[in-house]
Amino acid sequence: MFLKNVFLNFGIIFFHLVQQIRKIYLNSPIYNKKISKIDDKTIIYKPSQSILNCLIKIDKKKNNIEDFSLNTIWKNSSELDKRNFKKLHSFFWLFTLDLKSSKKITQNVILNWINENYSYKQNEWDLDILSKRIIAWIANSKLTYETAETHYRSSFNNIIKKQTNHLVNEIKRSEKLDDKIIGSTAIILVGLSYGDSYYLKFGVDLLKQILNFSLDSGKFPKSRNLRQLVFYLKYLIVIRELLKESQTNIPDFLMETIFYMGKAYNLLCADKKRGMLFNGNFEDSNEEFDKYLSFHKYKFKEDTKEIGGYVFLKNKKTSLTMDIGRAPEKKFSREYQAGALSFEFNYIGEKVISNSGYFQNYKHQLNMISKSSATQSTLVVDNTSIVRFEKDKYNHMLVSKNFKILNKEIKSDNNFWFIKASHDAYLKSKGLIHERELSYFHDDCRLQGCDKLIKMKNFKSSNFEIRFHLQPEINLTKLINNETILIENKNAGWKFTCKHYKMDIETGLYFGTKNKYLENKNIVISGLTIPKEQNICWEIRKV
Repeated sequence: MFLKNVFLNFGIIFFHLVQQIRKIYLNSPIYNKKISKIDDKTIIYKPSQSILNCLIKIDKKKNNIEDFSLNTIWKNSSELDKRNFKKLHSFFWLFTLDLKSSKKITQNVILNWINENYSYKQNEWDLDILSKRIIAWIANSKLTYETAETHYRSSFNNIIKKQTNHLVNEIKRSEKLDDKIIGSTAIILVGLSYGDSYYLKFGVDLLKQILNFSLDSGKFPKSRNLRQLVFYLKYLIVIRELLKESQTNIPDFLMETIFYMGKAYNLLCADKKRGMLFNGNFEDSNEEFDKYLSFHKYKFKEDTKEIGGYVFLKNKKTSLTMDIGRAPEKKFSREYQAGALSFEFNYIGEKVISNSGYFQNYKHQLNMISKSSATQSTLVVDNTSIVRFEKDKYNHMLVSKNFKILNKEIKSDNNFWFIKASHDAYLKSKGLIHERELSYFHDDCRLQGCDKLIKMKNFKSSNFEIRFHLQPEINLTKLINNETILIENKNAGWKFTCKHYKMDIETGLYFGTKNKYLENKNIVISGLTIPKEQNICWEIRKV
């Protein structure tokens, strides 16, 4: 243990030393000269702004540049908080401007930025901010470039290419996959806009490497994160539309990835009023992206009920989703919630049973709490999660121990759904296998569940809890018989029953809204494990 700590501390010191040396190099005249080697090519392709619409939040109210006082803000931008600093320097606010805004004022704001930040600065040239800035400047070329004077155009072209050179040099060092996707999009856009084959090839090759690294064989993110699925699909479609509009060959790998990701999106994310709260997702409607896909004539059809470790079944009124996947590999598990065999049950667009979501701020103590199995609608044994988490060097909680999924079975027809799966996460520590069966009967809107505790040779008696999380606005009433709880939802009433085990209502926390939490109510079935196989059966029926 002593030697391990010594090597660990040495590794941390060495890492910080390398980082400091690299920081000195990036701020040196040598590096500035390296990235300043640029040609005299000018913009030959200006993308339609509608292609980029899915990357920004649509603001129906357009502003005028005259309403902003930005000419002197660059000198004082370091005083802004991190979020506003990022918004300002990424220039995505350009997308909110009315095209009737003054081009001269807009260009003067950009020129002032160039004068202040022409050489590398760590914060202003952060890869995420820099990539978005390149995209925003080129995408809004009607304001940022057209009718400009020769001197301005020269400065604009030079700083675009200088930033792109820095991006090319540094992007492979980034550990953030999302930043790499944005960066590759920016590099491809520069290659198309300036007719530069080197930038174009580099960006496309980089994109292919990222996708090969981060997607599974079914083209689903290895993180199993639904937000990342949507994020990837947006940028891949933007890249495809840019290539198409500029009459450039679209690589086969890009077409294939969009095809399979689109099917996954259509199954799990499209037409949802509220996002499903699995593995880092939160309640964020994709309505605007759905409209974007329709406008650009994308139609995806799912031909499977299972993808990415999720089963999703639906009819006109009801939908049922269950997580039957393993935890992601450690390097992809930053957003993972320990929710194997958890499920969500919807009726006419309202959740009857939900998960509790995920608190995004990794510096907050609620981040770790919301990753635990207890915040999912699943079973917890001895108050422990199904996986172990450990902190990385950035204090993100990553999966350190995984589990196997066993005995999957899915049936679906017009009258009946059935999902079964089990996992061995508690096999070594508690000597048991957890198997869950969900059966839904369409005619009488009845969901039956059975949680089986299958005992093995090394069985140890423990307490268990099965939680069923509900939305904050749902009311619960426990009846005197102690076997029934009434669920009062917006559009229907439901009766939850369980016999032979203790059942109660407890107060919990709901994290479905990004970086916020509310009180909610949970239904909890609890008891002790015994050497014999246990079938803990429960039912949710519409009343």
